[in-house]
Amino acid sequence: MKAGFHKPDYTLIIIAAIIVAYGLIMLSSASNVVSFEKFGDSNYLLKHQLLYGLGLGLLIFLVTAKLDYHVWRKFAFPLLGLNILLLLAVFLPGIGYEYGGARRWISFGPTLLQPTEVLKLTFILYLSTLFAKNREGIKDPAYGLVPFLIISGVIVFLIMLQPDMGTMVVIALVGLIIFFLAGAPWKHLAWLVAGAAGLFFLLIKIAPYRAARLTVFLNPALDPQGVGYHINQALLAIGSGGIFGLGYGHSRQKFLYLPEVTGDSIFAVIAEELGLIFSVALVLLFLAVLYRGYRIAKAAPDTYGRLLAAGIVSWLVLQAFINIAAMVTLIPLTGIPLPFVSYGSSALVTSLAAIGILINISKQTKERV
Repeated sequence: MKAGFHKPDYTLIIIAAIIVAYGLIMLSSASNVVSFEKFGDSNYLLKHQLLYGLGLGLLIFLVTAKLDYHVWRKFAFPLLGLNILLLLAVFLPGIGYEYGGARRWISFGPTLLQPTEVLKLTFILYLSTLFAKNREGIKDPAYGLVPFLIISGVIVFLIMLQPDMGTMVVIALVGLIIFFLAGAPWKHLAWLVAGAAGLFFLLIKIAPYRAARLTVFLNPALDPQGVGYHINQALLAIGSGGIFGLGYGHSRQKFLYLPEVTGDSIFAVIAEELGLIFSVALVLLFLAVLYRGYRIAKAAPDTYGRLLAAGIVSWLVLQAFINIAAMVTLIPLTGIPLPFVSYGSSALVTSLAAIGILINISKQTKERV
């Protein structure tokens, strides 16, 4: 079938809907204790997520799924520029909101905007536009490597001022994937990887808490009541769930033992309450998103669509597996949310907007996927 409009990838829509429903069901359980403790209402965080996350997210999903994805090429640079201004705004008194020693949010009355969550999508839109436009010249450092380094350097610098190393890692890896898929020379990729490794170790050296996280990763039993408390509580939750779990709503760790129970650590609550079977089921759902997303990218009608689809699906699935891997100590604790599942309206709205764009690309693929 030639490229043109046809039915979208309904399978991907169903998979994404299942993950979102899964997340809301688990958020209802994981959040009830902290919601009551902070707001006097066991359902406060769930209601907030339904209103500002799911409600707004579905509206934007319908728009991005309907709007021809080529439109975003015209707005890629202005959107990224606006996003960078928002990254700067988090440091302004009276506008930026600080929590847990980090300044990552902008206050908008009853809700908060986290610019780094939106940045994941606007950065992908920009890189896809940049490399699709300079497809033939990407092997020339002036048209490929240098522009990529400049914009990535600005973004990494602003993110690390917050600080938010987990988000920085996700954005850097997704950027590297898009650069690779665009046809970047291997030597340019090697320089980037070497530079990123050097930056990573520098960031660990200048911030003692990052070195402590790495030490705990190598030895989880170290200082279980101090620097190792978070990961040890997560492992306790996951281990106590066993194969079938303690039962929905019966988590013990959510009673203010496990830090960030509605955010970074929600997978530990899933494993504790639903057990290994439903935890693996969630992983398989993300693998299904990866498969469907890359099929869409492969069949995209142009380079821009291919890079955009691959960038979106790489971001969502890579972030999911970094979050889960950190909870089971396959990698050091990173502090990033689980897409579609963790609490956070900015994250859910942006993820649904991205899925909408992916669905629009699926309607224009060379053949039905």
